[in-house]
Amino acid sequence: MTVHHEVPPRDGPTPRVVRAADLAGFTAAQLLDVTTAVMAILALPQSAADQVEALAVPTGQGEQWRLTHAIRRWESNRDIRHLLVANGNPAEDTYQEISWPYLRGLGLRRLDGVRLQAEPAPNTGLQAAWIAAEVKESGITSLALSVSAYHLPRVYLTVLKALSRSGIRIPVMPDPVPVSPDRAAPETRATAYDLLPGEVERILRYNARGWVATLEELQRYLRWLWNDHRMLAARPD
Repeated sequence: MTVHHEVPPRDGPTPRVVRAADLAGFTAAQLLDVTTAVMAILALPQSAADQVEALAVPTGQGEQWRLTHAIRRWESNRDIRHLLVANGNPAEDTYQEISWPYLRGLGLRRLDGVRLQAEPAPNTGLQAAWIAAEVKESGITSLALSVSAYHLPRVYLTVLKALSRSGIRIPVMPDPVPVSPDRAAPETRATAYDLLPGEVERILRYNARGWVATLEELQRYLRWLWNDHRMLAARPD
């Protein structure tokens, strides 16, 4: 399914790796908002990823472990009915075309319910728009996002915004890939520690442009999720 999603032109490429000092232009309140959003997202139970109807994998950075993690969950849990694999950015040196032979080589055996994004997706916004379109078309009622931990908050906020734009409100659960933050991403040879400041900068810049859910939108959504979906977001009390 081809999704046409218009993304406003950017002032210029945002580097993947930025220094913490490069965040000095943002206010303490803005940085606190990002910290609060990250805390709120990661407070959701990761175990709930085994209870959702669909897994979505935004690929990129040559991080094959995103796919192998999702495929392992998919193959071991027949209750998960959909696996959505979003395409990546062909401009990356480590870009790998998402194809059936490639996924089979990573252990994919159960093909029914797997959907691949055919068109290139040079940014997370295009991936999120495709995921939202697939959710709508397939009538998916719950979703987990399988992605590296440093990238997960921005993916979560971007997908949440895309779903909201489509008039969709479903449980969305984090499924961070368990990989050491010291492990370098093949594309940049940078670790999660190195890449996190760039993710923070993107969240703040994209927030101003309306490309990610705001903290207020996230709080309203999570309030609904925790109150109305206790079986999925099970509380220890």
